[in-house]
Parts: sequence; structure tokens; C-alpha cells
Amino acid sequence: MAGPPRLALADVRAAEGRLGGRLHRTPLLTSGGLDRLAGRRLLFKCELFQRTGSFKIRGALNAVRSLVEESERAGSGLPRAVVTHSSGNHGQALACAAQMEGIPTYIVVPRTAPRCKQAAIRAYGGTLVPCEPGDKSRAETAARVVQETGGVMVHPNQELAVMAGQGTIALEVLEQAPEVNAVVVPVGGGGMIAGIAVAIKALRPDVKVFAAEPRNADDCYQSKVRGELTPNPHPPDTIADAVKTSIGPNTWPIIRDLVDDVLTVSEEEIKRATWLVWERMKLLIEPTAGVGVAAVLSEQFQAVPRDVENVCIVLCGGNVDLSSLTWLSDLPGKGE
Repeated sequence: MAGPPRLALADVRAAEGRLGGRLHRTPLLTSGGLDRLAGRRLLFKCELFQRTGSFKIRGALNAVRSLVEESERAGSGLPRAVVTHSSGNHGQALACAAQMEGIPTYIVVPRTAPRCKQAAIRAYGGTLVPCEPGDKSRAETAARVVQETGGVMVHPNQELAVMAGQGTIALEVLEQAPEVNAVVVPVGGGGMIAGIAVAIKALRPDVKVFAAEPRNADDCYQSKVRGELTPNPHPPDTIADAVKTSIGPNTWPIIRDLVDDVLTVSEEEIKRATWLVWERMKLLIEPTAGVGVAAVLSEQFQAVPRDVENVCIVLCGGNVDLSSLTWLSDLPGKGE
């Protein structure tokens, strides 16, 4: 039986060409205060400044452009629709990308997804289809919508074109900071870290690639420990809403083979790290982006050798549901 399709550096390079001039080249920022807390030089890849407010537009647009190119080569019309399931960021990115091409979108969204992300999907012309939280409900609802609409499924993280688009982050980082020794990437379904790991290890195998995830949603960590794909058994309870999904059959082999380690952090650590970035850097990141920061500030990261001194953290998005920030008042000491 054939294994999962493999992603190569050539796919990431092709995505880079496909996305050229259509997206932002996001900045790499620094913070002396956070450097002192971490005891290393930190470089923050600011994907919160990307179109649609997260890195997800890279993969979504690469997937949509690939579909358009395929239809042009085949002499057929554009897809009737594109369909996906998403907690928000991929959904709005796909809606935006498809809107550019005049293709309708149907986004299956958990009822618990942040309202700001649901509103953004509508603003980009996407049709919302609600589902229950959990990977099973998302997948089943999306399959039904594909059947009903005749649309094409663009999986938020298992699609090779999506992974390749996310991998363009790594190409930019290596150009912007050739001195980088490590990259820390929040992981949910694993599309971003898969694309980044393929590009990094092909071009700079000496650079460490770390996954970061909430301890309450540690399927990636459990998979690495057990040596086999181990999805979250239940819908996770974490403030980092964009990484509640589990890694899958296409991202797992890449993570297994190319990711150096998986770092897990508590909800308290995520909240503190998010607050620190808001307070010290004046960047309105969403808590999922705080996961990578929390990982680098954790005791676990202190065990990483000190010659890994230039560490890039991907601040994956900034789509904050401001109405949900009731936890701020419960955070003792905040940035102290």
C-alpha cells in the first residue's frame, strides 16, 4: 500500500513563486526584554501582519492557485467551490484566496470558534457551516458539504499544497536571519511545521526545528514519544483555539522524521507569554502564537544547549477575540 504523499523543497519553492507579489513578506522583530528572560537572542517572525491576520493565507492561496492552474492546463472551468473545516484562521484565509479567483467557499466551523474569526470568514464571502467541536464532526460535516456542493476539499493541514505554502515562512526566515540556529513553531494539525521542517532541513540541516503545543492538546508530543500517530482522544480544552486539531497522516511522517523535539506548555504559561508579547512588544498576538513564546521561556527549553543562541519563534497569528479576554483579570502578576 502506498504511503502518504511526500513534500519536497521543490514544492515549497514552487509555492514561493506562485505567491510572489500576492502576500506580505512579514518582518522579523526582536525584543531585548524577552531576550533577557529567555537568556538567548529571540527573533519573532510576525505572521500576525500577514494578509487575513495569520500565516494560513500562504497555504490557502497556494492551494487555490494550484487548482486554478490545473483547471487552466486541463481546459476545464474553475472548481464549483472550495470546502474546508477550520477553527477560523484557515477558513478566512481560504475564503479570501478563493474570493480573489471568484470561487465560492464553504467553511465548516466548530460552534465554539471565536466570533471574530467567524465574522471574518463571512466578510471574505465564505458560507459558514456550523459543526460540533472535535476532529470527527469537522471531517464528517466537510465531507457532506463536498458531496452537496460538488466542491473541492482543501484540507487545512494535510493538503500538500497547503503545507508547501506554509513552508515559505522558512525560506523568508533563512534569508532574513541566516544566523538562526533554531525555529520554534506552534503545532495543531501540523501543516505549518511540516512545510517549515522540509524547507529548513533541506537547506540548513544544522538548524533545530521545535514544535510547541499546549499540554492540554499534546497529540504531537504523544505521537513522538510513542513513535506512532496518536490523536487527541477528546476535543482539547485550551485557550490556544487554533491548535486544538490533531496532527494527521500526511504531517505525522514529516514531524516524526524532521522535527527535533516537541515542547509542551501549560495554560498558565501560554497566558503569561501572550501577555508579555502584548506588554513588551506591543504586538496583539492570539494565544496560539503565545504557545511558541511560552515554550522558549519554559524550563524545558533551558535544557537546549546554549550554542543554540539565535532562536526564531513564529508568531502565527493575531486574530484575537477581544470579547473573550475575561482571563486577563485572573492572571496573577501578569508580566511580572
